[in-house]
Amino acid sequence: MKLLRKIAAPIAALAIGASALATPTAIAGAAEVTPAKIQGDFTAAKITKLDKNRESDRTWVEQTRDNHRVLHFNAYSTSMGRDIPLAVITPNGEFDEARPTIYMLNGAGGAEQNMDWIASSPIVDFYKDKNVNVVIPMEGAFSYYINWHNDSPQAAAPYLNGKQRWEDFLLRELPGGIEPYMKANGKRGIGGYSMSATSALLLAEKAPGFFDVAGSFSGCAETSTFLGYQSAQLTVERAGTSAFEMLGPQNGDHNRANDALVQAHKLRGTSLYISNATGLAGEADMPGTYTAQGYDPLVASVGAAQLQIEGGVIEAATNVCTHNLKAKLDSLDIPATWNLRPVGTHSWNYWIQDLNESWQTFEDALS
Repeated sequence: MKLLRKIAAPIAALAIGASALATPTAIAGAAEVTPAKIQGDFTAAKITKLDKNRESDRTWVEQTRDNHRVLHFNAYSTSMGRDIPLAVITPNGEFDEARPTIYMLNGAGGAEQNMDWIASSPIVDFYKDKNVNVVIPMEGAFSYYINWHNDSPQAAAPYLNGKQRWEDFLLRELPGGIEPYMKANGKRGIGGYSMSATSALLLAEKAPGFFDVAGSFSGCAETSTFLGYQSAQLTVERAGTSAFEMLGPQNGDHNRANDALVQAHKLRGTSLYISNATGLAGEADMPGTYTAQGYDPLVASVGAAQLQIEGGVIEAATNVCTHNLKAKLDSLDIPATWNLRPVGTHSWNYWIQDLNESWQTFEDALS
């Protein structure tokens, strides 16, 4: 059962609802908007280094405990009134030179369900030879990383821990605290998969000119359409709450302000990498992929079937959203690097590919 969960877990990252690469002209230079400009009256997050030998039931802590390149911090959010744990991936474990900053956001279950970037992908090794610092907030399950309509929802599940003011934290508190601490060079990007693919676009739209580049892997940008609102509902109800608590009434002011499709015009000037597959099963979704890795054939077959059915439906839904976004950006003449795969489900196999395939877009924008 444990192995089956490991195979099938990726499809739970978002509960909604021909590889064509079109490369735009690179947008170079540091972001125009600095943390100080965007901070306003907010207080920069206080950064505290954590003891890596602390007790924890989080997989990411155990996996990186002995890795000198991954540093553990708390960032205190005044707007939410609590510490937010961070994993910071570095080239060498030191802040010895000015580097770009990449903020990578986790999907719906996040680190709280041990389904985060570090626990589920080779992200630490991937950035080993990249001259960037990668900041991953290790809290925020089912939050969409936005300011909620009701910022203090009463949730049945233990995931929504207090106030949900993620836009304030990620834009107006965290950069002003962590970037000076790391001696960052003022260039920054943001990326996410599934639920946080929506968030990465939204946060870039909320602060035009702040991020040089944004990456969105298998996301549903829209939240105010029937498809988008129901997608959000199916995601947040897993945390014991509702889309109304997060977005307010469908198509209302708060909902439209947090709809990345409605706000797509604000992506102009940000370099973009946007991916999605069709939901049709690919080679990575077949039982043979897992039996070749040593899984029991029965477990591999059941897990692959779940990926193909449930993960296929989810990815087909995000595929609709992504093509709606492409139509909108094309109509606005806003370029993006599009990776529209002819096959693939809503799973880590493809988001790991996106780490590699988006790097050129990120590297060009952050150089």
